[in-house]
Amino acid sequence: MRVVLADDQPVILHGLAAILAATPGIEVVGTAADGAELVRLVERMSPDVALVDVRMPRVDGIEATRRVTASGAGTRVVILTTFDLDEYVYDALRAGASGFLLKDVTAERLVEAVRLVAEGSMLLGPGVTRRLVKDVAARRAAPRVVPGLDELTPREREVFAAVARGLSNAEIAAEQWVSEPTVKSHVSEILRKTGCRDRVQLVVAAYESGTVTSG
Repeated sequence: MRVVLADDQPVILHGLAAILAATPGIEVVGTAADGAELVRLVERMSPDVALVDVRMPRVDGIEATRRVTASGAGTRVVILTTFDLDEYVYDALRAGASGFLLKDVTAERLVEAVRLVAEGSMLLGPGVTRRLVKDVAARRAAPRVVPGLDELTPREREVFAAVARGLSNAEIAAEQWVSEPTVKSHVSEILRKTGCRDRVQLVVAAYESGTVTSG
């Protein structure tokens, strides 16, 4: 698994890079001090995952995330933030990030998170989902039309709503009395029909469209 990191604080950048580089199966193929440098690095190295600080000079983490996810490189972005209430987390998720990590994350959690995101999972727990919902409600002037929603079956709508609540496949399976492979199949079909890239985009789409509300 190939990983790059971007942060304008050398101590944090080198510390996280050292943890990942010491992990079997993970190769740190580059580091960047700002968003512009990160975009060039991704274009050159095509990593699986990029850990990106929100606040960086020249090109910030949000714009860098937008450029990376639009590049077609297939690199999945995890936002690094100092506080879990960071005002930019919502914008970063909208830009295409697959989740976020606090900068004081433990070594074990960092490695686990990178592996999960590389496999296609999202780093967006229920607590973050609630804040995301609140932010979406505050910003949304009118529901956004999300293509494909009217094509979802009743069961797919139930799974869609569960994903929007931040539930994992295992939790959805237990709640709906179906197998995890069945849930995974439903999620894949929902992604295909809506054109969303991953579960994070599904969460955003669910609340922006008004399909699911914070109530």
